[in-house]
Amino acid sequence: MTEGQTTSGQAADLKFAACLASGAEQSKFEQFKADSCYLLDPLAAELENSSDHFSNDAVQLLKFHGSYQQDNRDNRQKGAGKDWQMMLRLRSPGGRIPPALFLALDDLSNRLGNGSLRATTRQAFQIHGVRKEDLREVISTIIRSMGSTLAACGDITRNVMAPAAPYEKGGYPAARQLANEIADVLSPTAAEGSYLDLWVNGNATYRIRPSRRVKKVRTRQHQGNVFSGDAKEPLYGTTYLPRKFKCAVTVPGDNSVDLLTNDIGLVVFTAANGEIKGCNVYVGGGMGRTHNNEQTFARTADPLGYVAAEHVLDLVQSILALQRDYGDRKTRRHARMKYLLNDHGISWFKQELKSKYFLHPIKALRPEPKSKLEDYLGWHQQSVGQWFVGLPLLSGRLEGDLKKGLRQLVETFQLEIRLTPNQDLLLCNIGTSQRSSVRKGLAALGIRAPEAPAMLARHAMACPALPLCGLAVTEAERTLPALLERIDAQLRRLEITKSILIRMTGCPNGCARPYMAELALVGSGVDQYQLWLGGTPNLQRLAKPYLQRMPLDQLESTLEPLLLSWKQAGGRRSLGDHVNKLGDQAVLGLLSGNGQAP
Repeated sequence: MTEGQTTSGQAADLKFAACLASGAEQSKFEQFKADSCYLLDPLAAELENSSDHFSNDAVQLLKFHGSYQQDNRDNRQKGAGKDWQMMLRLRSPGGRIPPALFLALDDLSNRLGNGSLRATTRQAFQIHGVRKEDLREVISTIIRSMGSTLAACGDITRNVMAPAAPYEKGGYPAARQLANEIADVLSPTAAEGSYLDLWVNGNATYRIRPSRRVKKVRTRQHQGNVFSGDAKEPLYGTTYLPRKFKCAVTVPGDNSVDLLTNDIGLVVFTAANGEIKGCNVYVGGGMGRTHNNEQTFARTADPLGYVAAEHVLDLVQSILALQRDYGDRKTRRHARMKYLLNDHGISWFKQELKSKYFLHPIKALRPEPKSKLEDYLGWHQQSVGQWFVGLPLLSGRLEGDLKKGLRQLVETFQLEIRLTPNQDLLLCNIGTSQRSSVRKGLAALGIRAPEAPAMLARHAMACPALPLCGLAVTEAERTLPALLERIDAQLRRLEITKSILIRMTGCPNGCARPYMAELALVGSGVDQYQLWLGGTPNLQRLAKPYLQRMPLDQLESTLEPLLLSWKQAGGRRSLGDHVNKLGDQAVLGLLSGNGQAP
């Protein structure tokens, strides 16, 4: 550092000293955000102290910068302090991870993390096990490697999803581009400055560089009701959003992104030349809920209508502004946009949107083909002379020899990685001449048939849960492999050859989107789970809770009568459709009585 330069912390302190935060009377947490000077204080000061953990106030701001503070419960000892560590989550629209960024993440996870990387259900990598004193080095390295953790968590738009497949055909390129544009349109302005101040000494070289089209749309954040009233943070204002906000983009028929679980879901329609014509728009989806609180619930999105391509970005920021203004800022459990839709209805939402925020036509939905949960596993042609291969990662965990071997392939052939919403990993940009070498490299890692993982594991997901997640009440990721083996053995014994979409979480917050599964276990106590049934293989219908506290060791005996009923029904019907056709009372009658019914 040359004479006259400031450290990252000093730059943040100077910026905070010049900031006079103010705000109307509102809930304590909302006022806290307003007083933080665009997400700086007290985080800036606490980054400079010698404590091994952050205060609760700093932790709340840390989320906006892409990190959660965690305590490793496996390491708790009586009379000893908590084993504090940080989880880092990236911002990577559409799951794209360039080679240099992956190599940097691999190094950081080995040197300053717990040695593993984890692909999330929103197409981003997480690093676990980072100590507070190493946090600035980890985030600054990610930024300097052309990555970002800004807005990966917190009351702001989260990572924008899109089909991970790098196809250069159909609407896939347009969907990927739109996801990138939405991420840039919804990127915070003042908070980005705070982010760079804290982590890279305010180096504007790493500021997000939006396209000309995005810049033009962002100018309209200063106009009309889209404008928050704060010139520095024109879209979000000083209090940002009431809660997190999720967007996803896809093409007709491809539901790899779990479209209906998002605050905004967009289905892209393109012309024969690949140019985007417009989008079907869905609003108000969300998974999070709380046990024993009927005012919280999972919800699928409502259809809003079709919007022409030239107005899509304006629509997205208009919807966000509506949620900013009308979302519940007093009760955080009621703050997601799904509750706004549930309380007021889609007709009110559409009228409010058109009368105050978005002045362009919203037409009737265009017809869509039946959707499918695409996973892209195995080998696929990406474009002329290029290929990609989809590799299954159960629960997204990448560690050990597999992580080391994938690093060697990425480094040797400069392969791009793309993460899927199903927590799998695609190796992309493989030249035709490189295919044989990559195949051999994967075979050496034990991956000889990536297109054919174990039947139940193919689409199964679980959240991290214990030991790191502070919300978890029981296991999920660590228990899932054994759970799948048990269910697989039961299906084989009953001579059932059809698969089941299974998801598992350690608490009701829904991070693995369990409420869309055909069979889901949602943690409700130590080794006890709610049993949810009735979703669809293509993620189009919510499941329902049938048992509230089912002991995990009674899973097989609980399911057996239902599975036998499914077998006897014959045909091609999925388990979720069979449950839906039977009806609630019949399903409850088939369950063996283990666990507590609703």
